[in-house]
Amino acid sequence: MAKTILIINGPNLNLLGEREPDVYGHKTLTDIEAECRTLAEEHNFSLTSKQSNHEGELIDIIQEARKSVSGIVINPGAYSHTSVALRDAISSVDIPVIEVHISNIHAREAFRHHSFISAVVEGMICGCGTDGYQYATKRLISLIG
Repeated sequence: MAKTILIINGPNLNLLGEREPDVYGHKTLTDIEAECRTLAEEHNFSLTSKQSNHEGELIDIIQEARKSVSGIVINPGAYSHTSVALRDAISSVDIPVIEVHISNIHAREAFRHHSFISAVVEGMICGCGTDGYQYATKRLISLIG
């Protein structure tokens, strides 16, 4: 299998650059993916990305990924705080996963402080803005080799 990283983005992240720029910044999802793709290619990895606002579709993407990718960077968005099903999908695949949040979820509303996802991933990066995606990509590259 070729060394491939998959970036998965959950609900509302398709609106990056427009939605609450004071919280999420001005970069679009396309900008973030391009930065990570460049980084991955510098290390002989390929990178693909998917986004969905639908929990079941995200689960399908994760399950399919087990056959074709070496690692996943995931920003589950609000599903981090609500979805046991997404947590179970991640724990069912035997590939490294890094969770990313653009904002510091621990400095926001109390309901955002807990992530169901964090317990089943290799690491979690939050509060680093959109640079968190590159940090997560770098971490996967070092884990996969």
